[in-house]
Amino acid sequence: MTTLAALVRELAGLFVDDGSLALAIAGVVVIAAISAVLMPNLPLAAGAVLLFGCLGVLFGNVIKAR
Repeated sequence: MTTLAALVRELAGLFVDDGSLALAIAGVVVIAAISAVLMPNLPLAAGAVLLFGCLGVLFGNVIKAR
């Protein structure tokens, strides 16, 4: 049980370590969800928002870290 708790803490630490990255990814997920609700006939649009949004956030975070 202790090992499982340590594993969960480590996994949570991956997402909490960089708060701005986690917040930006959460924002992208919300935008993708809204686009999926507003455009139910275009599921690929929500997927594209999610893919390119996450890649854009990751790219911006890497540039900021340099």
